[in-house]
Amino acid sequence: MKPPGNSVNHTESISPAASVCLEVLRKRPQFIAASKAKWRRTPSMTVQARPRDDDKPLIGIGFTCSKKVGNAVARNRAKRRLREVARAVLPNEGRAGWDYVLIGRANETAGRPFETLITDLQDALKYLHKSGK
Repeated sequence: MKPPGNSVNHTESISPAASVCLEVLRKRPQFIAASKAKWRRTPSMTVQARPRDDDKPLIGIGFTCSKKVGNAVARNRAKRRLREVARAVLPNEGRAGWDYVLIGRANETAGRPFETLITDLQDALKYLHKSGK
């Protein structure tokens, strides 16, 4: 039974995806730093990854799709799919203190089955973490 009044239980309002330690990259220098780090191309996306030099135990995640992917509707659909794949995979297979940038690919990111997108991201992470210890 909820207590009377306007009190809100904030733990109930947080979605499972938001409760994970994912921090969205928003600044251009963060994306530039990731672009100079290791990367892996898969059939559905390109994944860039770099270990950060700070002490934050968060996983940084950024998404981008160029105009090569298509018009605004196609780019937004591709980014929505990349966000869902990141929410599904990175909490388990990402590393704390790392930044990841997922880049959509034309005609592939929006068109591939979701399970294949998950497999592609998992394979890319295994490769990047193997070579980046």
